[in-house]
Amino acid sequence: MYIKHLKLYHFPATRSARVKWMLHEVVGDAFEIERVLLYDGGQYSAEFMKVNPNHGVPVLQIHWDSGETLCMIESAAIVSFLADSYPNKSLAPAPGASPERADYLQMLHFGSTWMDMMLWQIHIHEHVLPHAERDTRTVARYRKKFAEEVEPQIALRLEQAPYICGHEFTAADCVVGHSVIWARGYGLCRAKPFRGYLSTLSKRPAFISAFSDAGQFLPEVQQDMHLAE
Repeated sequence: MYIKHLKLYHFPATRSARVKWMLHEVVGDAFEIERVLLYDGGQYSAEFMKVNPNHGVPVLQIHWDSGETLCMIESAAIVSFLADSYPNKSLAPAPGASPERADYLQMLHFGSTWMDMMLWQIHIHEHVLPHAERDTRTVARYRKKFAEEVEPQIALRLEQAPYICGHEFTAADCVVGHSVIWARGYGLCRAKPFRGYLSTLSKRPAFISAFSDAGQFLPEVQQDMHLAE
């Protein structure tokens, strides 16, 4: 069985940008994109809810040569799946028991869970929730935790090597790199190691393609809208 066609449901600069970046790394431009108009409530349409009942992006729709179709909805799982599905691109240590594989998986999921969770709390309480539901204490707590706990761990790695898992770019950089970009939008990750990291990542053609639409993202959600992610 092999992958016949890939379709990404996407909105600029959201978590789906991680997947878009990874797709450009492994298949170039050979995939379909359908933009989900989050600010217009497109994620709540009956048609979209059939592919993702959790009403969010990304969704990667995989069409197999057997005629089967599968939808993946978790960004880290999709990135990991794509890295392993295209081993010729050398974007992940080989599956199996090795220190390199263990570290790679740990950092990929650190970016998609611990970093993501804190950034999401900052995002929704500063830009998404109705003003009456925003909690400045939550924002202050997670800004402090991110600056004091997350940034030093990532900075130490980037002081020792150009990429998050060492001297070679991996799929983990698609996740952690995106989270660093997100953090910088909130005034975090401003130290020299992060600037150097993003300078290195931004030279990759796949990065340029993935974020070519980022200027269309607006952080502030209209107050009559549902959550946009």
